[in-house]
Amino acid sequence: MDFMANVLLAAGMSPAMAHSLDEVEEFVCISSALLINMGTLSSDWVASKKLAAKQAVALGKPWVLDPVGCGATTYRTSACVAMLKLQPAVVRGNASEILALAGAAGNVKGVDSTAASHEALDAAKQLAREYKCVVAVSGATDLVTDGTRVLGVSNGVAMLPKITAAGCSVTALIAGFIAVAKPEEHLQATATALAVFGYAAELGSFKAAGPASLRVGLIDNLYSLAAPTNIQWRDLLLTELKISSQS
Repeated sequence: MDFMANVLLAAGMSPAMAHSLDEVEEFVCISSALLINMGTLSSDWVASKKLAAKQAVALGKPWVLDPVGCGATTYRTSACVAMLKLQPAVVRGNASEILALAGAAGNVKGVDSTAASHEALDAAKQLAREYKCVVAVSGATDLVTDGTRVLGVSNGVAMLPKITAAGCSVTALIAGFIAVAKPEEHLQATATALAVFGYAAELGSFKAAGPASLRVGLIDNLYSLAAPTNIQWRDLLLTELKISSQS
């Protein structure tokens, strides 16, 4: 949660990490968007996640599902599928998680993927069409689809998977981006969040000696990119974000 919260703060957002059944509905009321991360599971936590998602839908607020480790255990997979049925605006996972969520043979190694993003594209399209949401598949090239259109994002560095919670953090950033987007803009907003996160990692990698310093550099560069007065950074984003339409 530490890295995720720091990523959101650096990007100019205001995170709140809540999981108690006694307060999640109230937190949703004062939030612009909701992230449901399935990383830590218990019966009580799953119940609170469902309650929060239902509250978001009732209030017309977008929520994002991160099906962490879907496919690793029967309980985890069942819980992720149950959350999928509660109308998320966006689902973001690695290829193995998306394959497992769609009921395909997606093998996972803990919470790591054993498949490439392109191998899960058909499953992502299937999920997007069936559940009327945007599905993002992380990988060397991130793929984002609404069931019809597909955008590819190639920003990022090979060292990113060595940082614990990097995937969780970019999903949180997606939630922040769709919080200020119209429903018809969720596809582009999701791709842009992935690209900004990847680009910040690229900038951070120039001085990184390893995953720990990359983590710091990524956060620092997100902060620079989000600075309201930093017009040069904003202009640079127009040329440095690598988002393309895919066939």
